[in-house]
Amino acid sequence: MSDKTETNKKKNFSRRDFLKSSASAGLGVALAGNTLTRASFSRGKEEKKKPEGLNVAFIGAGAQGRILIESCLRIPGIRIVAICDIWEYSQRYASRYLKKYGFTVNIYEDYRDLLKKEKNLDAVIVATPDWVHAEQTNACLEAGLHVYCEKEMSNSLVKARTMVETSRRTGKLLQIGHQRRSNPRYIHAIDRLIHEKNILGRVSQIYAQWNRSKSDMIGWPKKYTMDQGKLEKYGYASMTHFRNWRWFKKYGGGPIVDLGSHQIDLFSWVFGVHPTSVMASGGVDYYKNREWYDNVMTIYEFKTKSGTARALYQVQTSTKHGGFYETFMGDNGSIVMSEIPEKGNWAIREAHAPEWDSLAKEGYLKSEAQPIQQLKTKNIFLDVRVTAETGSWPLPVELAKPVHQPHLENFFNAIIHGIPLNCPGKTGYECAVAVLMVNEAVRSRRLLKFRAEYFKA
Repeated sequence: MSDKTETNKKKNFSRRDFLKSSASAGLGVALAGNTLTRASFSRGKEEKKKPEGLNVAFIGAGAQGRILIESCLRIPGIRIVAICDIWEYSQRYASRYLKKYGFTVNIYEDYRDLLKKEKNLDAVIVATPDWVHAEQTNACLEAGLHVYCEKEMSNSLVKARTMVETSRRTGKLLQIGHQRRSNPRYIHAIDRLIHEKNILGRVSQIYAQWNRSKSDMIGWPKKYTMDQGKLEKYGYASMTHFRNWRWFKKYGGGPIVDLGSHQIDLFSWVFGVHPTSVMASGGVDYYKNREWYDNVMTIYEFKTKSGTARALYQVQTSTKHGGFYETFMGDNGSIVMSEIPEKGNWAIREAHAPEWDSLAKEGYLKSEAQPIQQLKTKNIFLDVRVTAETGSWPLPVELAKPVHQPHLENFFNAIIHGIPLNCPGKTGYECAVAVLMVNEAVRSRRLLKFRAEYFKA
């Protein structure tokens, strides 16, 4: 093979390459079809539910399912009537917990039995491992039910795309669990401050991370060990795989998908466009009994209306240093955000930037800038290359609810009142394309380029 041929081969990651490499990892994608519009989610007047409440079932009552149950219990009018989980331990835990709050629920092992027997459902919340999201979500949509599905939509883009298609065809709502999309602090920071008021000027960089301490494989109470036949019936090789599905390629996408997609989803929201390329480095460097990469560092490139922009992201699972947060950086300032406000809920103004006092008077920022922590050691002199600090301006928006609650409220209000979803299937799919490509970039050790059609579902 000539040098020129090899160069041309590596120059672009073609549609064929994308399909082939993604399919080999269970991440295949179909690239044709129309985009999903808000209009396709509208419901006829005769279909709208009365405001007295909704009947809701859960498919998946593990750790994430319980978090969503807790949020639903705080929302008036939501009646949890059924729980489905293949593991007896989760069934018992969830049903007993709900009974404390006055809900006596029907229990199912197989979601198909739930759909067959429950006749008065309005919506289903799917909180199972990624690899079965599409199967379960599509079945619920086909049964005439609206679905809130946890992210990632799927570890297969082919399957994720079917979820969008089924939602469009049935006219039923599909909300994907990127809960920052409904968080009022993020809406204020991105839509109001960055997009509307342009306080950061030209935003050219984003940095985000999610770091966690080292951890052992998740165990289970031995008396609740599922027998091998039952595990295999539902597609699991062992209890270790079932309890730690996020680490195995059949079931999930690893930490970059499980953790990173929440924050990578923000990049296109801030920049207003999809990424054009991604490069990444990572590996199974720390844990030797897991299939997915335990650390990943990645760089996305975007072509915005203001020029080239980049986003850097890292996920680490052997150190918690810095925790998880996002920083949106522009030439007039930066905004630091986190779901935990103490780790990020403020703007930092560049010294040369236009004044922000008027924005504070209008309520977009808190009225007084807080000084950034000063060096406590005396007689330390900074050289001319160090930019002077100007203080941080806290954001005025609070969230006195669990972080998933506003996203669930948006889903339920969309059903009852017909308002737009904050993260419909189309948006969730676009994020899945951007995130799942990272694992391919790590595997291939190449710069991979996105094409516009990759994001269409």
